[in-house]
Amino acid sequence: MVTAYLVFLALFGAERVAELVLSRRNARIALSRSGVESGAAHFRWMAAVHALFLPACAAEVLLLHRPFPGALGWACAAAAVCAQILRWWAVHSLGWRWNVRVIVVPGEPPVRRGPYRFLRHPNYLAVAVEMLCVPLAHGAFLCALGPSWEREFSGVPRFVPHG
Repeated sequence: MVTAYLVFLALFGAERVAELVLSRRNARIALSRSGVESGAAHFRWMAAVHALFLPACAAEVLLLHRPFPGALGWACAAAAVCAQILRWWAVHSLGWRWNVRVIVVPGEPPVRRGPYRFLRHPNYLAVAVEMLCVPLAHGAFLCALGPSWEREFSGVPRFVPHG
């Protein structure tokens, strides 16, 4: 099962490379349309966390000899795949406006199609599910713990739009 998990991680890594290629192109488009980036100061830290995430999952499973957790592992793998489907639905819905940075083009109306009809930030939900479920798909509990999301986002409406 370890080999299958490593292939699973490699597929997620390939997906992330595809995201980065698309993101770079879309960021150029947004910036050429007078887009304004928010959060540039902490982007490097977020990029580092994301770059180290998959290797950390592999290292935890290999070095700590984590066993495959059976039904929980399968459920988490399925949830991680569903998160990818949600992410790419969001990417498709945003078109050229999607990228891994937060770049807003003044005057552009908010997107109200696709998952944005139901969720304010479906891509954030996809990332949160991925960060929890990818490690748990093979018992990498330390990687799944990560930062304290509750503390960081307490009282901040992130996934569900305001009334």
